[in-house]
Amino acid sequence: MGKPFKSSGQTTARVVCIVYLTMTVKKLFIFNLLIFIYPHVQAQTNHRYKDLVFPDVSIDNDISYNAAANEKEKKAYLFDLYQPKDDKELQRPLIIWMHGGGFKYSSKAAKNVQLWCKTFAQRGYVCAAVNYRLSKKNPVFNFDEFLKASYYAVHDLKTAVEYFRANAALYRIDPDKIILAGNSAGGIIALQAAYSSDEELAKLSNIQPDSIGLTKYSKPLKVAAVLNFWGAIYNPDWLLNARVPIVNVLGSNDGIVPPTHKSAPMFGGKDIHQKADELGIPNALNVFEGYSHELQKHFNPFFSGGKDTQQRWLEAGQFAADFLFKTIIK
Repeated sequence: MGKPFKSSGQTTARVVCIVYLTMTVKKLFIFNLLIFIYPHVQAQTNHRYKDLVFPDVSIDNDISYNAAANEKEKKAYLFDLYQPKDDKELQRPLIIWMHGGGFKYSSKAAKNVQLWCKTFAQRGYVCAAVNYRLSKKNPVFNFDEFLKASYYAVHDLKTAVEYFRANAALYRIDPDKIILAGNSAGGIIALQAAYSSDEELAKLSNIQPDSIGLTKYSKPLKVAAVLNFWGAIYNPDWLLNARVPIVNVLGSNDGIVPPTHKSAPMFGGKDIHQKADELGIPNALNVFEGYSHELQKHFNPFFSGGKDTQQRWLEAGQFAADFLFKTIIK
């Protein structure tokens, strides 16, 4: 009996079916392969200094950055050091963080400072949360005292920078990549340290500048960048003194440190952003619309902020990290 006759149509259909099945199997294979490798590819795209690449952070507490401090002032010169755990890098950028508190209150243990130090250390930075001398008077309600307190705090920050440069090898930091950061009063300290000279700040504060200060700090500090979280500068023309890249983060409804120059004798983040743009200084501005000082909905100095506020602090940190990665690191 002869073989059944197959039409050309049947043959074509069978070929098409085989090709289709082959392509389907290939697609499934490729799809499963992508599912397997995607998390690994995604992990490899994480960038040190931009993303949280270290799960753990080591913290060393209460180290002095001023061995010459007398017994009464020793506490004012302590810092906590945050480092990515098991990190092998030899030259890492350092961020020095100054706390807020109106030059009267708080310390390096402030909740927001701890949060930023930990998360930036997870990105690969070394972070130092520093104390500085606080006013024994009432700078919050007396602007003359506020200026004097900021003058001495700036001196302390400059002492800290000098200490870290001298001990760069010990802490495995790059002395050319020291970044100043702070919130509120801490931001004010960072700004004046980066852009004003000792003589300029002393004159504004009605302080007779000491000879040591004039010798050591006649010019603004040479630093890599400034992270200003809702702080202000006393004179925006001081930005002419140094082309230091700067990040400004603030709440649009901040009534403690206004975003722009109003009745207060300070120039906030929006003013600094505008002046930096005019001078061609690399900068970034992030305004949290509808929020007040410390990115709280309604600022309360006795309440450090709940989870929503802390989330905004984290967003501010990521905004700053993105800027630093693009401008300083990359």
